[in-house]
Amino acid sequence: MPYLTRTRQDHTATGLGTGLGVPGVAHPLLAPDEWNRLGRPGTPLHWVVLNVADGPGVQPDPHCLEAAGRLRNAGVRVLGHIDAAYGLRGFGEIVSDAHRFHDWYRVDGFLLDRCPAGREDLPEVRRTVATLRVINEDAHVVLGHGTHPYPGYAEHADQLVTYSGPWSDYRWSQVAEWTADHPPERFCHFVHGVPRPHLEEALRIARWQGAGTIYFTDHSDRVSGRARPADPWGPLPGYWDDIVSRVGTGVSE
Repeated sequence: MPYLTRTRQDHTATGLGTGLGVPGVAHPLLAPDEWNRLGRPGTPLHWVVLNVADGPGVQPDPHCLEAAGRLRNAGVRVLGHIDAAYGLRGFGEIVSDAHRFHDWYRVDGFLLDRCPAGREDLPEVRRTVATLRVINEDAHVVLGHGTHPYPGYAEHADQLVTYSGPWSDYRWSQVAEWTADHPPERFCHFVHGVPRPHLEEALRIARWQGAGTIYFTDHSDRVSGRARPADPWGPLPGYWDDIVSRVGTGVSE
């Protein structure tokens, strides 16, 4: 299979095993059970993304503040969702979003979603990340490229999302060779449309491709009769307890 093209460093060698990164959950009023389940003790979460209204919203939301606070009190890192729009949003807009997330919700870091991936965009992203660390010097910064970016991006963020998309593509995907120079905890994979019978295979692909933070769901972005794709990350996967159990005890060979 394409994802078994070379040997990767074992996760246990880094001291950090595979864990879950939740790229976004529906508003707490719409998904109270999901937020409660995320805070259960022993859930192998690396972080959860807070997306109030395509970002921090225009004013503090007490329901989101409470939900994020419960997770942080449970020891779960919460990241603010900032849309980079593949470089189309201005520096000032992004920094404004970051300030609001930090001031209103005391987030632990940021997911810069739809982050540019080209070499020519690196200087501006580097400038943005440096500013995010001024806003919060301990910020955990994840660049949500969704594909393998120019290797230089790895020097400026804590983690890179090197795959975000459907299972139909993920199962035949290949990893960029340069990622072997970094430990698995530097990379994240988000995959939607993963059928329950293929969950173990998806976990194995992530292991072999060297992704330490993962999120797999059976929900899809395809909804018949709708002009816009659905959000596959809003609800937790139907097999949430199963994936928590599998990841929490380690991924099998």
